Amino acid sequence: MDEWLEGWRERRASLVMASLVLIAAFLWWDQRAVSQPAGALAPEEPVQEPPESTATWTFKNHTLTPLAAFDIHARILGKERYRFDRAAELSPVDLALGWGPMSDSRVLEAFTIDQRDRWYFWRSARMPIPATQVVSHSANMHMIPADGGVARRLKAARVGQLVHLKGQLVRADGKDGWHWVSSLSRTDTGDGSCEVIWVESAQVADRSPDM
Repeated sequence: MDEWLEGWRERRASLVMASLVLIAAFLWWDQRAVSQPAGALAPEEPVQEPPESTATWTFKNHTLTPLAAFDIHARILGKERYRFDRAAELSPVDLALGWGPMSDSRVLEAFTIDQRDRWYFWRSARMPIPATQVVSHSANMHMIPADGGVARRLKAARVGQLVHLKGQLVRADGKDGWHWVSSLSRTDTGDGSCEVIWVESAQVADRSPDM
């Protein structure tokens, strides 16, 4: 009996170790960045237009109000998952996105970028472009996936990949009085400067179709 128990403990320890190795491998795979060649990979400015309709809708016990139609091609500069904050029910992931000069590897190699608490931070010891261009060509954006397929693609996205998002910038109101309002400007900073996107379509790729 003692030998059987000892053998069972060893097998259990081996299974736990194997599980930890698999989890570590998955996290490494999920978080590894995609390298890109030099040059602006997403040269176009985001397109923002008046919404086709001002009608509201309900999503996960929140009322969503469309503020603008939104279409963006960008490079993913950072991704942060959220599970426990007030907004996580609506937005499980934030993407820090860059376009124009902030999608160019020659520019980005000078920056350190990180995300936390629904904010996006950048710093550089030597500025390759003016700070105003960094502000106007990059942003932290809160993703509200419209369906499960969009959610899976956004959660699986990796730093360095190129993304094409289509949807709407929205205001979200909870029944408890909580609200979240999207920025409508690409040049604002500080509190309220992030875009809140109802993502209806998400295409993620390692390379641009014309590369």
